[in-house]
Amino acid sequence: MTAMFAPRGSHEEIEEGAVFQPKFDRDGLIGAIVTDAKGVVLMFAHMNAEALAATIETGVAHFYSRSRAKLWKKGESSGHEMTVEELRVDCDQDALWLKVRVAGTGAACHTGRKSCFYRAVEGGAAGATRLRPVDDARLFDPKAVYKG
Repeated sequence: MTAMFAPRGSHEEIEEGAVFQPKFDRDGLIGAIVTDAKGVVLMFAHMNAEALAATIETGVAHFYSRSRAKLWKKGESSGHEMTVEELRVDCDQDALWLKVRVAGTGAACHTGRKSCFYRAVEGGAAGATRLRPVDDARLFDPKAVYKG
């Protein structure tokens, strides 16, 4: 990958300038919110510099898997590749927003659902908080897609 990122500049350059100066955390990661074109939140993931560069250069979403400690192209196993329609950065350039088109069934979650956010948190007494399914229909069977 050849994309290089500018070093962090002044407060004004970061917030008002035209130069992309992403702020990676101490682990070398930046958070990425992923939505479809309609703005439905599909997932949240992390990117390192390599994943961000690959995403910019290819137009396909790449992320960094903290659990596997490696770069991964979204959809490489499932076929539900994400084509990036627009990539935005927040005001202080420490969070990203990817607007994507999802190939195949349109499911972004490895559980087979459209979104990774398929449960709502419902309050209760301490220790009694519950999760309520919301838009939790499966669009594919993960056991059939992720073999091994």
